[in-house]
Amino acid sequence: MTVNVDNQIRKPNFFVSLIKNPPKKLLRPIVALLFLLTLWQVLCSSPDANLPSPLKMIQDTSELILNPFFDYGGTDKGLFWQILASLQRVAIGYSLAAIVGIGLGILIGSNEFVYDAVDPIFQVLRTVPPLAWLPIALAAFQEANPSAIFVIFITAIWPIIINTTVGVQQIPQDYKNVAKVLRLSGIKYFWEIMFPAAVPYIFTGLRIGIGLSWLAIVAAEMLVGGVGIGFFIWDSYNSSRLSEIILALIYVGIVGLLLDRLVALIASLVVPSEQQQ
Repeated sequence: MTVNVDNQIRKPNFFVSLIKNPPKKLLRPIVALLFLLTLWQVLCSSPDANLPSPLKMIQDTSELILNPFFDYGGTDKGLFWQILASLQRVAIGYSLAAIVGIGLGILIGSNEFVYDAVDPIFQVLRTVPPLAWLPIALAAFQEANPSAIFVIFITAIWPIIINTTVGVQQIPQDYKNVAKVLRLSGIKYFWEIMFPAAVPYIFTGLRIGIGLSWLAIVAAEMLVGGVGIGFFIWDSYNSSRLSEIILALIYVGIVGLLLDRLVALIASLVVPSEQQQ
């Protein structure tokens, strides 16, 4: 018993050992971040610098950092509400793109005639820049919010359609032969063979789509206005509030990373480990 007690006493604390021997994957990004912040501070610390230094940026945006929930009406809201408004638009447009894109991808991938008919059209449309659709959307919907959602939809749908189509087309011929031998009905074939085989490709498209959606909404909101992180950045630029722009860009990057990791987490729970790409 004495030996066990001594071992427990001598056993290093987890947090102490983490500080003394930090993992390389944690230490290296911290060192890189400190280096970039130091370089930024050195380059932008002079009074003639065009951009604010990190310390100046924190001083200028301290109210936004400490109180992201204020709401003074109109577009004068904290960053929490700005990002939430953008996320709501992304959620609607991305969800519609996922439903329509997966459905079309399965149809196109399972039917050679449909694939040959629409593939050239889709290859042309997917190369159109997202913001090029905005004037068409504004003319069709006559409102800013539905137009921004449409831009999200049309941006996210192409990688979802393409990856779903490829996933369906990549179903091994042996699987199809087994389905014919067992005489599986269309519904059973879909749920037991087609959908499980295509799931890894579907989530690849969904992951690409969520990143493109977040990129597109920030750009679209700069043009359509209203509450949203994109318009917040543009309004800050027009008011020469560069520190607020930098802070907003940091938040945009963090939210984009979290969205990507969220879809990746769902994929890891849904896709079997042997099928994960």
